[in-house]
Amino acid sequence: MDGTLLDETGRVRDSNAQKIKQSGLPLTLVSARSPKEMQEAITALDLRGPQIAYNGGMIFEPLATGRKILSALPMPTTSAKQIITDIIERFPSTSVSYYDGADWYAERMDDNLRGEIAVSRLMPTFAPYQEVFERPRRIMKIMLIDFDASVMAQIHDFFATHDFPGINARSSNAAWLEITSAEAEKSRGIKHVLETEHLDTKDVAAFGDGQNDLPMLTMVGTPIVMANAAPAIKQVAKHITKSNVEDGVGYGMLHFLKA
Repeated sequence: MDGTLLDETGRVRDSNAQKIKQSGLPLTLVSARSPKEMQEAITALDLRGPQIAYNGGMIFEPLATGRKILSALPMPTTSAKQIITDIIERFPSTSVSYYDGADWYAERMDDNLRGEIAVSRLMPTFAPYQEVFERPRRIMKIMLIDFDASVMAQIHDFFATHDFPGINARSSNAAWLEITSAEAEKSRGIKHVLETEHLDTKDVAAFGDGQNDLPMLTMVGTPIVMANAAPAIKQVAKHITKSNVEDGVGYGMLHFLKA
């Protein structure tokens, strides 16, 4: 969603929503975001079918009130708790927050977290992680934010040299590192849609702009890459559409796809 469907303010522009609806094509959102963070876009586009959160870690259908969970792959609780403990102790400047189901928790407010709150327009619950983990939890994602490149490099080195069973750590951009279940892949969510809707990969298109979109882009018949994507991502594209601030998804659905 970020860098594809959403503009620089983290919203679906009205003009983009109009183009998407005009196309008459069904749309599934595939995102690293939580269901709550996806809800504004789901409402703007009036989506009804399966949606994919946490990089494929959760598949759900939006309802009039709430959502129906079709599939969820939380990471192992022991790994999640150990990661949170280690990062807080070793990297005190880094923002650490995490998602239990659809609920967002953070240790403290800090400058790194304020930007995420501004974009998502949601507020996490602030509580010491020791208290949070006193109850059984289903941790879907841990999010680490640090705009100090040297600190983030140390965090990457930390994950490269430590073994946390059942998890996958990946960057959505230079200042963010997102940890999910090792089984969570955007391509897994696409497979679910293909199976439930009885579709062939050649009949499906996907929009992407980042490294974590590559498994999804390479498994569909029509990979469409945003103009704002890196050159390496554009190499897998069948079409290059306009950027995320130029209604690229809506433009691509109208110009490259047929209902």
